[in-house]
Amino acid sequence: MNHAPTGRASMTTDQQAPDEFADLTELMRDEMPEPDAGAQAEVRAARRRRRRRALLITVAIIAVLLLAAGGYTGWALNAPLAAPVETSQTPGVTPAPAAVLAVPSAAASAISVSGGDEYLGPGASGIWSTTGTDEPRPLASLTKLITAMVILDAKPLAHATDPGPTLTFSEADNDLYDKYYVMGATIAAMPTGSTMTQRQALATMLVPSASNYAEAVSTWAFGSQGRFLEAARAWLAARGLTGTTIVEPTGMSARNTSTLTDLIAIGKLASADPVISLIAATPSLSFDGYDRMFNTNALLGTGGITGLKTGNLGPGTHNLLYSALVDVEVEPGIAERLSVIGVVLGGASRESVNADVLAQLDSIRAGFHDVPLAARGQQVGSFTTAWGGTADLVLARDASIFTWSDTAITVEMDTTAPESYADGEVAGSITWTAGPHTETVDIVVKGDIEPPTDWWRLTHPAELGG
Repeated sequence: MNHAPTGRASMTTDQQAPDEFADLTELMRDEMPEPDAGAQAEVRAARRRRRRRALLITVAIIAVLLLAAGGYTGWALNAPLAAPVETSQTPGVTPAPAAVLAVPSAAASAISVSGGDEYLGPGASGIWSTTGTDEPRPLASLTKLITAMVILDAKPLAHATDPGPTLTFSEADNDLYDKYYVMGATIAAMPTGSTMTQRQALATMLVPSASNYAEAVSTWAFGSQGRFLEAARAWLAARGLTGTTIVEPTGMSARNTSTLTDLIAIGKLASADPVISLIAATPSLSFDGYDRMFNTNALLGTGGITGLKTGNLGPGTHNLLYSALVDVEVEPGIAERLSVIGVVLGGASRESVNADVLAQLDSIRAGFHDVPLAARGQQVGSFTTAWGGTADLVLARDASIFTWSDTAITVEMDTTAPESYADGEVAGSITWTAGPHTETVDIVVKGDIEPPTDWWRLTHPAELGG
């Protein structure tokens, strides 16, 4: 009972609150001026204009972006690329082993090699190699070469096989046989009244080394030995052979002496004389009425030996002045010929001198060789690209060069940019030079450089336009 009034009071309070807000709202409406209808329309129009401008700007931006994207894509997919970057290195050459020249065991020796200056050095055609000293040593029968050239200087023959005038040997000439027999010299028959042509007599003096013929023919040519010696000394002086002394025509005197330098020059003169060189290359002689005579130079026809003259005055004094031709095969079927003049003085025996000369000539031949330079496919460089493409630079074929001993080999490499960087395309060359020979090999591309992908182009603009 007592609660009823309280409940009614509560319901009254709840209903009054909305009324109070409603009154406030009404009051505010009354205070605010009523909006004009025209103004409201203007506001709405302005709002529509702003929306249209925003839409147009958005459309324009999208269009620009689309156009830009399309232009970039076209440019990126077609822009030129930077050329591949080359990295290369000139290949080295392993030096060939130095040739070991065999040298005679005699007291002194010298050798000259004509036609080999480009291989052996500019002095090869002078005196290329020597052993011992250049002091005068006994000539022995090497003297007879000088005697023959002095005679031919005074009594020349028309050509290499011209017989020349006929000599008739006197009793005095015949006595020379006994004279040199007693001396232990090499001699040949010379009967009183027998005859020989000048060429035959010179051949008998040089091939079997007959000392009696050396004196008889030199006396015939000049009238006396005194006049021969005058002519011989003048001949030597005119050719600058100041290291040579001649006191008689045979070499039986140890006072007939010469140096290595002079003997190389004398050997060249003898080789250049058509009569002397042909006679000196003759293995044996056979004339009517005479026994067969053999050349004292047992090396003829061996190891390239073509002449010239032996000599000795007993054990330990064996000499050989020789000429030889050394053929070296620079390419299959192609040979170069070297002309050798050599001299050995004071050998222990004829056999040791001969063995030493052959060994020296063989060592010259062995010193010429092909030096490997490179192999087909050998890499000398590469190309790389910004997008990861690669290709190698390799040699197109094997290469070697013919040279002497450890002659220096120079290398020059020249590379060029290929047009397409395709496999097998020539991209330069390498040239090696050694002495008179050169060898050139092309450098080619190995492998193809693939173009970059479209995605790489689109994502690497900084690498484009090269």
